[in-house]
Amino acid sequence: MRILLLCSSFNGLTQRVWTDLRAAGHEVVSRTAGSEAAMRGTVTAVDPDVIICPFLKERIPADIWASRPTVVIHPGPEGDRGPSSLDWAISDAEPEWGVTALGAIDEMDAGPIWGTRTFALPAEPPRKSALYAGPVTEAAAALAAEVVAKVGDPTFAPRPLDYSRPGVRGRLRPTMRQVDRAFSWSDPTEHVLRRIRAADGSPGVRTELAGLPVSVFDAHRGPATPGEPGTIALRRHGAVLVRTGDGALWIGHLRRRDDGPRIKLPATMVLRDRLVGVPESLEPLGAPGAGYREITYHRHGPVGIVSFDFYNGAMSTAQCHRLAAALRAAAAQDTSVLVLRGGQFFSNGIHLNVIEARPDAAAEAWRNINAINDVCREIITCTHQLVVSAMGGNAGAGGVMLGLGADQVLVRAGVVLNPHYRTMGLSGSEYWTYTLPRRVGAAEAQRLTGECLPIGAAEAAAIGLADGVLPGAPDEFDAAVLDHAYRLATSDGLGQRLAAKAAARVADERHRPLETYRIRELAEMSHDIFDDRLGFAAARHAFVMKQPAATAEQHDARELARSAGF
Repeated sequence: MRILLLCSSFNGLTQRVWTDLRAAGHEVVSRTAGSEAAMRGTVTAVDPDVIICPFLKERIPADIWASRPTVVIHPGPEGDRGPSSLDWAISDAEPEWGVTALGAIDEMDAGPIWGTRTFALPAEPPRKSALYAGPVTEAAAALAAEVVAKVGDPTFAPRPLDYSRPGVRGRLRPTMRQVDRAFSWSDPTEHVLRRIRAADGSPGVRTELAGLPVSVFDAHRGPATPGEPGTIALRRHGAVLVRTGDGALWIGHLRRRDDGPRIKLPATMVLRDRLVGVPESLEPLGAPGAGYREITYHRHGPVGIVSFDFYNGAMSTAQCHRLAAALRAAAAQDTSVLVLRGGQFFSNGIHLNVIEARPDAAAEAWRNINAINDVCREIITCTHQLVVSAMGGNAGAGGVMLGLGADQVLVRAGVVLNPHYRTMGLSGSEYWTYTLPRRVGAAEAQRLTGECLPIGAAEAAAIGLADGVLPGAPDEFDAAVLDHAYRLATSDGLGQRLAAKAAARVADERHRPLETYRIRELAEMSHDIFDDRLGFAAARHAFVMKQPAATAEQHDARELARSAGF
């Protein structure tokens, strides 16, 4: 079936639907929605059997949805309407939420129902971005497949939205405004946490810290400390501990609202000299109530697990230094298997926001790429333990390549990987010229890095990029990975595997020293970063400022041409 994904951006949800439908054998093109004329031109060129809109803010012209099945995926249960569905669900502590596929009509989110899915929301306030990337994306992908099946069923007809039907409890809700999100730092911790997490990702909640007007993101529970609500008690690894009415919250990221750069950045980087006299937290990272832990180490008998959960998967120079140190410490333990476990995102490579905010952006990019290379080297050269990368969340660019340095790569079903750099104007590093061809071969490595398209978990396993796909929710995936690692660590052939791994590393080093791959990659990257030969500066700025980038349009044009048979 020929399918057009019409979307506001080729985001993670759209990529998931795109990869799933392509894996099912359909012709799929993703196109960003522009003007009404542009949408009409896209539909005329592609001539799809069905249009699916996984993430769309724009209104679809009536002549489009009247001409063929056009289905919008809305992140709310049946009857829910409005652009702030997830924000309201988290703010109101809804126990259950859902996703609905509905036909496009003139009235937004009020079309006939093609299908719906519901799921429980946790009592602990979820981050909006995590809710969107997790249960919402899973439900949306299932609904997209259901829609395609129903398009091929001549007996199916979507049913009208009927608020009198039992179970239809959604309603029209307005766009959530800042006045709806507002809180006082003297409010209870639970209230403040829920408000911030309901706006996480975008748009944040406006407030003031250390006398600076900011939008706040990335909140975590912290230890209560005596002092005035709204004042900063401690700082740690980019975050600040802010006192509330009955406790405190770690705030990981801020965005300025004054004349400074309006970029989402680590809180300590935004507040800078306003933190004079604020002490660094000396609590052990695993201490009860400490609350803010980007990197942790846990041991389960012969298995060691290094977990790293960096906001949006971006890894700054400082974070890379800390992760490399954690890996060295983990490799020094007497465990047999070392697991690398990411968070909501496994990794998306270097931290473009921090780079963009520096006055010496090129120099910071160079420091960052060298720091993440150090992390990759620790993984590749760990020869007395088997290393397993556990990709329970999406990964992109250098974040994919970082994981490939392990002996085994396990991905969670539904994960989307983007093993390429060019869309950001970079040729890439992270030892990718060593690890990627070693796994998939030179020709496949060239295709992946040249086409610059996402791949799903099943395709990753089919081409050898991953060694296995494990189903289930994130917690189930983590448990399955631990079970797999424990079986590796206690298997009869462990000694032979470790010996073979060490011998292979020695042989590879004799054939071509590992550092030569890094040197060659960095020689190319120096032109990308300092000479800007591939447009890194413009692409980075567009990404950080959420502006349309030429590379996105090029992707759309390439995919349009391929799907249209041009």
